[in-house]
Amino acid sequence: MKPSLAKGTRDFTAEEVVKRRYIINTLQKNFELFGYQPLETPSFENLSTLTGKYGEEGDRLIFKILNSGDFAAKTKEEDWLSKNSQKLISQISEKALRYDLTVPFARFVAMNQGQLNFPFKRYQIQPVWRADRPQKGRFREFYQCDADVVGSTSLWQEVELVQLYLKSFSDLKVPVKIHLNNRKILSGLAEFADISEQLIDFTVALDKLDKIGKDGVVKELKEKNISDAAIEKLSFLFENKPQHEVLEILKQNFAEIEIGKKGVEELEFVLENCKNLGLENQLIFDITLARGLDYYTGAIFEVKAEGVEMGSIGGGGRYDNLTEVFGVKNIPGIGISFGLDRIYLVMEELDVFPQDSQSKIEYLFANYGDKEALEAQKLIAKLREKNIAAELYPESAKLKKQFTYAEKKGIPNIIFLGEEEIRNNTVTIKNLQNGEQKTVSEEIFLATRL
Repeated sequence: MKPSLAKGTRDFTAEEVVKRRYIINTLQKNFELFGYQPLETPSFENLSTLTGKYGEEGDRLIFKILNSGDFAAKTKEEDWLSKNSQKLISQISEKALRYDLTVPFARFVAMNQGQLNFPFKRYQIQPVWRADRPQKGRFREFYQCDADVVGSTSLWQEVELVQLYLKSFSDLKVPVKIHLNNRKILSGLAEFADISEQLIDFTVALDKLDKIGKDGVVKELKEKNISDAAIEKLSFLFENKPQHEVLEILKQNFAEIEIGKKGVEELEFVLENCKNLGLENQLIFDITLARGLDYYTGAIFEVKAEGVEMGSIGGGGRYDNLTEVFGVKNIPGIGISFGLDRIYLVMEELDVFPQDSQSKIEYLFANYGDKEALEAQKLIAKLREKNIAAELYPESAKLKKQFTYAEKKGIPNIIFLGEEEIRNNTVTIKNLQNGEQKTVSEEIFLATRL
């Protein structure tokens, strides 16, 4: 049987791994620069920990893990016969691969609240899994790079996270715009249109505006039994009005709606202070931004790269009630996520990876036989002590084959250590890029890294 990859997964070559590490190292440096501490959580969680946190659509995308042993023996026969998948899942699966890093983080906080120093700032860089339909920039296994702070309601956290986003993407040389909205505004709009009971249906549909357009959103709202009168009240959302006009309309509509007024106040605080910091040109108020996760309660972010056809490359928001589902109240939180895989694709398309991001072996020692190989290994050990990457070709093959190996691997220099060089304590170095060749003493070679 011919081997194949599971759908939505990838292998990474050495070149790809090095580039991915470049992104991760850049983000990690900035996370720590902003005062965030590292955390890691298990690859899988109890299914009950994850279920109900991502909305109906998100729950369908959770990868469930079958119970070990004869899981089928413990199920009810009538549920098998009726093919009732919801009832069967609870009987055959107790664990699931994590869908994101935020819910496991909330679980960690709920379990360890007594030992944490609040506000608690953590960053986490680990893979997550979603049973999504694979497409460009969307995979079933991918990395998230998150920064979260819990234990503070201060809106300065929102301002700081905007700065963290902008510094990180500036360091990666990726031009971006940060789209910003507030879930309280969306709740206010639902109250204004008298569809508060259908808030989730409304926000999930609205979040698709840039993908399916006004007609697609209206069609989906009607399919969710949202009335024509409500859609008419919300029609200004689809008219692409300037930011200041939308804010004025919201203030008028929210005259008697407290949650909506609060959302506008929070939004204006973030916009105003980002403007005072000179960041206003990279921040866009996007009234249609909803992000389809149920746990957001305030500010929501989405980062989009400029000049590249790609979905969001980062996103996040405030989730003041998330730990309540684990029985722990009054621990507000806010966090952002960087989409490593999409950032990689964007940087490839923009050609902004630094040339020296590749980790390279500097020297390949030609192999003339066991006697010479032993002497080469002694010299290689001295190079490695100086943190200089070198290797010995493993067999005493024809030199042409050894040259080809070095060229394909991108090794710039080949070292000849034959009988004459060993006798004279010298090495002969050939630069494969310009063809130059020279013989120097071992002492000079080790001292100067020719």
